Amino acid sequence: MMKKWRCTVCNFIYDEALGFPDEGIDPGTSWESISEDWCCPECGVSKVEFEMIPVN
Repeated sequence: MMKKWRCTVCNFIYDEALGFPDEGIDPGTSWESISEDWCCPECGVSKVEFEMIPVN
């Protein structure tokens, strides 16, 4: 199951199913596969500032 991750600073959503092609992250890329030095494209905070959005 694909997950979504939310930036706790600006609320940007990373959706694993969609990826982020503008930054070279293909659709279907898991959160764990993204480099640890990746930063939020909206506000620039590090990956550790993201939290998984609970799936209902």
